Amino acid sequence: MTHIAVLGSTNMDLVAYVAKAPQRGETVTGREFRTIPGGKGANQAVAAVHAGADVSLIGAVGYDAFGGQLRSTLEHSGVNTDHLRTTEGPSGTAHIVVDDEGGNAIVVIPGANATVSALAPGDEGLIATADALLLQLEIPQSAVLAGAEAARSHGVRTILTPSPAQPLPPQLLATIDLLVPNEHEAAALTGITDPHEAAAALLDQVPEVVITLGSAGSLYAARGATPMTVPAPRVTAVDSTGAGDTFVGTLAVALAEGREMPEALAWASAAAALSVQKAGASSSMPYRAEIDAQASQTLQPSQASQTSQVSQHPRPTS
Repeated sequence: MTHIAVLGSTNMDLVAYVAKAPQRGETVTGREFRTIPGGKGANQAVAAVHAGADVSLIGAVGYDAFGGQLRSTLEHSGVNTDHLRTTEGPSGTAHIVVDDEGGNAIVVIPGANATVSALAPGDEGLIATADALLLQLEIPQSAVLAGAEAARSHGVRTILTPSPAQPLPPQLLATIDLLVPNEHEAAALTGITDPHEAAAALLDQVPEVVITLGSAGSLYAARGATPMTVPAPRVTAVDSTGAGDTFVGTLAVALAEGREMPEALAWASAAAALSVQKAGASSSMPYRAEIDAQASQTLQPSQASQTSQVSQHPRPTS
């Protein structure tokens, strides 16, 4: 079975559902509140498990009630938590407001995630056994870099979701095989709002980029290759929380299984489309059979549209 390692955050999502998100200084009445296990690392781990992989999570939870719940939920989902530490203090939390259009606003408080500043004994050995390592930025960059360097030294593919958006040092980017920002993160990293131009600029720093475009699908660019866009299935969104993590976790599984990028992107888009039709993050992530069924109803990989060269931005060829 494909083995995916994830180095990242585990949070309890505290989700308020409202008709319209409040403006600054405004109070609104919500219709529902839920506590849902989340965190970008945990979300991507659950997505990859649901997509059919054997998944191990490296991270930390706190010595609080949330910590026990988070560990239990991950284990129940099938995620291996042998490398999930328990530290003094609270677990990470994410405070999320979801409106009636499925949009969200999120405040993340790192808690135990902030203690993951380096690899612990045994973490590198685990990474060495993986087909891919998934990384995000809700833990300290020092740990992200250490994980990426360990993966690179063992020939393991590294996939980084640069969220929350922040400056990335060249030393880290040099270890990344595939960068998967959304269009806002791509703009923050490059200062370029057009996704096609942003993708071209990012290829100066990493060999492959996938920019997720929400309901418009995704854009793939690689050094020396023609960029392509893959459309997303048309669905009515209920809650977009975790959709990006569903996409990345599923994409990692598809690539580790040897699927070509167009097919892998179509499969990941199908998974993300299913996830936005349910409330919550990890609780909305579809299983492999559901993804296969959704993907079969949408465009075949051969129909993924090929775009013209995105810009005249010079690209390295290696």
